Amino acid sequence: MATQPVTVARIYTREGEHLLAEIIRYLHDDAKVAGVTVMRGLSGFGPDGKVHTASLMDLSMDLPLVVEFYDSPERVESIIAELERHLSLPHVVTWPAQLYSKAD
Repeated sequence: MATQPVTVARIYTREGEHLLAEIIRYLHDDAKVAGVTVMRGLSGFGPDGKVHTASLMDLSMDLPLVVEFYDSPERVESIIAELERHLSLPHVVTWPAQLYSKAD
Protein backbone atom coordinates (compact mmCIF):
# COMPACT_ATOMS: atom_id res chain seq x y z
CA MET A 1 0.00 0.00 0.00
CA ALA A 2 1.40 3.35 -1.05
CA THR A 3 1.30 6.40 1.21
CA GLN A 4 1.65 10.07 0.53
CA PRO A 5 1.56 13.10 2.81
CA VAL A 6 -1.58 15.21 2.67
CA THR A 7 -3.05 18.05 4.65
CA VAL A 8 -6.58 17.78 6.00
CA ALA A 9 -8.50 21.04 6.32
CA ARG A 10 -11.70 21.79 8.18
CA ILE A 11 -13.72 24.90 7.55
CA TYR A 12 -16.15 25.70 10.35
CA THR A 13 -19.18 27.78 9.41
CA ARG A 14 -22.93 27.99 10.02
CA GLU A 15 -25.92 27.57 7.76
CA GLY A 16 -26.84 31.21 8.40
CA GLU A 17 -23.54 32.42 6.95
CA HIS A 18 -24.60 31.07 3.51
CA LEU A 19 -21.07 30.06 2.51
CA LEU A 20 -21.54 26.34 1.87
CA ALA A 21 -22.62 26.44 -1.79
CA GLU A 22 -19.75 28.71 -2.80
CA ILE A 23 -17.17 26.69 -0.82
CA ILE A 24 -18.32 23.42 -2.41
CA ARG A 25 -18.46 24.98 -5.89
CA TYR A 26 -14.89 26.26 -5.55
CA LEU A 27 -13.48 23.02 -4.09
CA HIS A 28 -15.16 20.89 -6.77
CA ASP A 29 -15.08 23.01 -9.93
CA ASP A 30 -12.03 25.24 -9.54
CA ALA A 31 -9.65 23.58 -7.06
CA LYS A 32 -10.63 19.99 -7.91
CA VAL A 33 -9.50 18.76 -4.49
CA ALA A 34 -9.01 15.06 -3.84
CA GLY A 35 -12.04 14.69 -1.53
CA VAL A 36 -14.64 16.69 0.41
CA THR A 37 -17.14 15.85 3.15
CA VAL A 38 -19.72 18.20 4.68
CA MET A 39 -21.06 17.52 8.17
CA ARG A 40 -24.04 19.25 9.74
CA GLY A 41 -23.73 19.64 13.48
CA LEU A 42 -26.48 19.02 16.00
CA SER A 43 -25.16 21.67 18.32
CA GLY A 44 -22.27 24.07 18.56
CA PHE A 45 -21.05 27.54 19.41
CA GLY A 46 -18.33 29.86 18.21
CA PRO A 47 -16.40 32.79 19.65
CA ASP A 48 -19.60 34.78 20.23
CA GLY A 49 -20.77 32.09 22.68
CA LYS A 50 -24.22 31.78 21.08
CA VAL A 51 -25.33 28.13 21.08
CA HIS A 52 -26.86 26.88 17.83
CA THR A 53 -28.78 23.66 18.35
CA ALA A 54 -31.29 21.33 16.72
CA SER A 55 -34.09 20.44 19.08
CA LEU A 56 -37.81 19.80 18.81
CA MET A 57 -38.52 23.04 20.65
CA ASP A 58 -36.17 25.16 18.54
CA LEU A 59 -35.78 24.01 14.95
CA SER A 60 -32.82 26.19 14.13
CA MET A 61 -31.89 26.71 10.50
CA ASP A 62 -28.55 28.12 11.59
CA LEU A 63 -26.78 24.92 12.58
CA PRO A 64 -23.01 24.40 12.54
CA LEU A 65 -21.44 23.10 9.33
CA VAL A 66 -18.03 21.53 8.89
CA VAL A 67 -16.51 21.25 5.41
CA GLU A 68 -13.55 18.86 5.44
CA PHE A 69 -11.20 18.25 2.52
CA TYR A 70 -7.71 16.98 1.85
CA ASP A 71 -5.03 17.33 -0.77
CA SER A 72 -1.28 17.91 -0.98
CA PRO A 73 0.03 20.33 1.65
CA GLU A 74 0.94 22.97 -0.95
CA ARG A 75 -2.45 22.82 -2.65
CA VAL A 76 -4.38 23.03 0.63
CA GLU A 77 -2.45 26.14 1.63
CA SER A 78 -3.19 27.88 -1.68
CA ILE A 79 -6.84 26.75 -1.68
CA ILE A 80 -7.42 28.16 1.80
CA ALA A 81 -5.75 31.42 0.81
CA GLU A 82 -7.99 31.71 -2.25
CA LEU A 83 -11.17 30.92 -0.28
CA GLU A 84 -10.16 33.43 2.38
CA ARG A 85 -9.63 36.13 -0.25
CA HIS A 86 -13.15 35.68 -1.62
CA LEU A 87 -15.23 34.49 1.33
CA SER A 88 -13.59 35.62 4.60
CA LEU A 89 -13.81 32.18 6.17
CA PRO A 90 -14.74 32.26 9.85
CA HIS A 91 -12.54 29.38 11.15
CA VAL A 92 -10.16 26.96 9.44
CA VAL A 93 -8.10 24.19 11.04
CA THR A 94 -5.50 22.06 9.24
CA TRP A 95 -3.31 19.12 10.17
CA PRO A 96 -0.89 16.77 8.41
CA ALA A 97 -2.00 13.23 7.58
CA GLN A 98 -1.03 10.22 5.47
CA LEU A 99 -3.14 9.06 2.54
CA TYR A 100 -3.07 5.27 2.10
CA SER A 101 -3.97 4.03 -1.34
CA LYS A 102 -3.56 0.90 -3.41
CA ALA A 103 -0.48 0.98 -5.60
CA ASP A 104 -1.28 1.01 -9.31
